[in-house]
Amino acid sequence: MKKKGKNTPGTPFSATLLRWHREQNTRSMPWKGEKDPYRIWLSEIILQQTRVEQGLAYYERFTATYPRITDLAAAPDTAVLKLWEGLGYYSRCRNLIATARIVASDFNGQFPGTYDDIRSLKGIGPYTAAAIASFAFNLPYAVLDGNVFRVISRIFGIDTPIDSSTGKKQFATLAQELLDKEHPALYNQAIMDFGAVICKPAQPLCGTCVFREQCVAFRENRVTALPVKEKKIRIRKRRFNYLVLHYRDQWLIKERTARDIWQQLYDFPLVETETDIPQEQIIATAEKEGLIPAGTQLLEVSEEYSQQLSHQQVTARFIHLRIKSKTSLKATGDWVSGEELAQYPFPRLVRQYLDQYLA
Repeated sequence: MKKKGKNTPGTPFSATLLRWHREQNTRSMPWKGEKDPYRIWLSEIILQQTRVEQGLAYYERFTATYPRITDLAAAPDTAVLKLWEGLGYYSRCRNLIATARIVASDFNGQFPGTYDDIRSLKGIGPYTAAAIASFAFNLPYAVLDGNVFRVISRIFGIDTPIDSSTGKKQFATLAQELLDKEHPALYNQAIMDFGAVICKPAQPLCGTCVFREQCVAFRENRVTALPVKEKKIRIRKRRFNYLVLHYRDQWLIKERTARDIWQQLYDFPLVETETDIPQEQIIATAEKEGLIPAGTQLLEVSEEYSQQLSHQQVTARFIHLRIKSKTSLKATGDWVSGEELAQYPFPRLVRQYLDQYLA
């Protein structure tokens, strides 16, 4: 449902926003004003589900290691995933690799310059496509990210859930109507910055807001109630019991190839359980399934490590075992030295364990 406020879509809103951007916006980011579509795309993918403070270092490492999209396209998957290690949401990285190779092969290494071509690339949704199209090519496409949803919802008093199909269409239509078609890049940057520094999720700066007189949410004391979401995330809890197999000076690691979390990253053979089970029982199960040979020596059991994902919470412990022989060992993977472990991409909680154990 959309409630009428004093503000209406069109030039007055854009003019006010751009005046704020010109006179008051002091938000600084290293990629602001960037025109290279490759770098814009890279920054947008990195910043999905990632804070700017964390993403900046990754952006700088990626642009230094792969200054051109063709450099990224030619890189081995493992090397790119290793550079991404710690950012999480690894499907973003896999899509990054796939898109770089599509651009290299289908677009002669040149990032496409139309919205439809950009939108066709793997891992690029409407928001990212609009950002690249407007910032790199000044095309008239409105961005619609969390900041923009919040600004529009509050100022125009829209309580349609932003995660509903109706809401997405309604907000997309209004965002496009509000867009300054002559200055789309400037406008898009302005509205995202406004949501980040003024119309913040918590403790918005309503007292100094240039839209205070027109804002429906402020006038009706509904600022904290908007925007509305209808879906609640259900968190799946999982427990991983890792079998850290040590043979002489080597460790057994394996690539995660199943369609599950951390695909294409490396970890150890594991026994997944629903509840906390004594390590003796885990070892007995592993022996019965042939993951480890009978008589394996238990060295130590780690403390618990935990990692919160968007829809899952993983709790893990590492059962460090020394085996005397690799024969009849059903657990498969790569045997690597302690020094070689640093070359492989691991999930964050596995890396935390390794950093602590190998320190």
